[in-house]
Amino acid sequence: MIRQSRQDDEGGARPGNPQDAPADGSKPGSGEPRGPSSLILPPRIPRQSHRPSQHNIPDTNSERDQIRRLARQRVERLNLVPPLTVDELRRHAEEVCKLAGADPVYRDHTAVIVNNEAWRDTVAGIPFKRRLLLLPQCLRAEGCCPAPIDEFGLVCQGCGECMIHSFQTEAERLGYAVLVAEGSAVVTKMIETGQIEAVIGVSCMSVLEKCFPHMESRAVPGLAVPLLQDGCASTSVDSDWVWDAIHLTSDDVTYRLDLGELRRDVQSWFTDESLRAVLGAAEDKTEQVARDWLTSGGKRWRPYLAACVHVSLKSSRTGEPPPLDDDAKKLAIAVECFHKASLVHDDIEDDDDERYGKKTLHVEHGMPVALNVGDFLLGEGYRLIGELGVDDATKVAMYHIAASGHLTLSRGQGAELCWARRPRPLASLDVLDIFRQKTAPAFEVALRLGACYSGADEGLHSVLTRYSEALGIAYQIRDDLEDFTVDEDSGNPRGLCPSLVLAVAHKRAGAGAERKLTTSLWERTRSPGENADDIKRLLAQRGVFETVEGLLDAYTAQATDTLRSLNDPALKGLLRRVIGKIFGNEQIQGYCLEYHARHASGSEVGSESVA
Repeated sequence: MIRQSRQDDEGGARPGNPQDAPADGSKPGSGEPRGPSSLILPPRIPRQSHRPSQHNIPDTNSERDQIRRLARQRVERLNLVPPLTVDELRRHAEEVCKLAGADPVYRDHTAVIVNNEAWRDTVAGIPFKRRLLLLPQCLRAEGCCPAPIDEFGLVCQGCGECMIHSFQTEAERLGYAVLVAEGSAVVTKMIETGQIEAVIGVSCMSVLEKCFPHMESRAVPGLAVPLLQDGCASTSVDSDWVWDAIHLTSDDVTYRLDLGELRRDVQSWFTDESLRAVLGAAEDKTEQVARDWLTSGGKRWRPYLAACVHVSLKSSRTGEPPPLDDDAKKLAIAVECFHKASLVHDDIEDDDDERYGKKTLHVEHGMPVALNVGDFLLGEGYRLIGELGVDDATKVAMYHIAASGHLTLSRGQGAELCWARRPRPLASLDVLDIFRQKTAPAFEVALRLGACYSGADEGLHSVLTRYSEALGIAYQIRDDLEDFTVDEDSGNPRGLCPSLVLAVAHKRAGAGAERKLTTSLWERTRSPGENADDIKRLLAQRGVFETVEGLLDAYTAQATDTLRSLNDPALKGLLRRVIGKIFGNEQIQGYCLEYHARHASGSEVGSESVA
């Protein structure tokens, strides 16, 4: 039975036992019948509205990532050796800004990034137990943080209302010393005693500027993750940068791997020319239609994941990323064949007219041809696995993984099709279970095929199964949200498939017109386009997006949490970075309650002693 774990439909923690009611308040079993497996909602993740970065820090993730990439390239090309002086950093930062086409006002922020890249290899080689993680108090939750403050800083109580506890818990598990404090007096003392050899610091630009001379003069290795705002109030930080810095280790030889470049490589394998180079020329019209469908579009996340696992596992054994030969490409193509076959059948079953902005296969070529091409792609995927240069036992294991994934996906699609025969409102957990069965298997097949091909043990497969479930559900939640917020002309009209957004909206809807509206959307008696304004108003007034976005955050965090037991640092670090690549970097916001107290007493923010 699907059950809920300490979470209500607002996404907040509450006391209760595992048999509590579903997230939308309905009784278990009020929707589609379920199988024997259970689904437990992950803990709530704090979420606050986006606040723009301050004027001298790039406002978008893509801009900040571009600066990091160019800074890394410059450090490697010029072989910059730390410690670098302020003047040197500013000169290099100006050049990076020019290359990025960035506003010169970002120079100081870029200088911090250049300094990070110069120290990165040194920090990576220092054991976790000789590192200090310094977090700012201003990441605490506004108005509700119960943590006291002693002479060393904030004493986190683990209330779960901010990310400080998550960062601290993971860092301490790895062996770090952790302080939640402002200024650097305590840090300086710890460095002078020899207890600490490297510092991972999260701080605002103003404090970083004050601390830098002391770090530079003592040649202290360190990585700085700048807060996106100064001022101690409503500050935010790119959480992925923090996680990457915490987990940085020289044991992970993939930490310098450019995931963006790897993804572009995988994308390039699905051109007509690349497919011919690996598979040969298409033998007949059926195979040509299948090839055209393979190249027609898509984000290629699944073959990318298979390649990521292969690269990380091989890197752990050889000390450097392996070449991606024809066998690795065949595996990736097989994964995409399975995925594209499922889309052909899914489009037929859902009666969709468009995908990737073009006619679906059955609309363009007719139902019989489309069904046959879908079947052909399944066979092609299995054929490609059979051609891989691995032993027979490994091939059998890979066949089993792929077949099991197909069965689970079909069960999820079957649950949706049964619902479509008599459409009616579903509970949130019923929708999430359909998401789990329909989307998670494709991620699991991709990851586990990559692992099996690379000789992984059974323990890793167990981790990848849990990781895939959380990742798949999060991916489907995001698609569901985008159907209501981005893709107005989606080929899959909103409300015609089970939707978490509609499940929450139906539960939240008031009696009368609102409930009639959500019921009609679930029952397909009304098109979403007929009442677009009313739907938008209902979703906004009832806080539906905030709740669903909270579940998206919770499942991405759960995917991260499943990696804690991984012993392979290369795979652990890479899969953690993959989450950020798929979902974009989160910003974690907080608020420093001491800000007003310092101003009231006439103190200057960030004026603590740094000597």
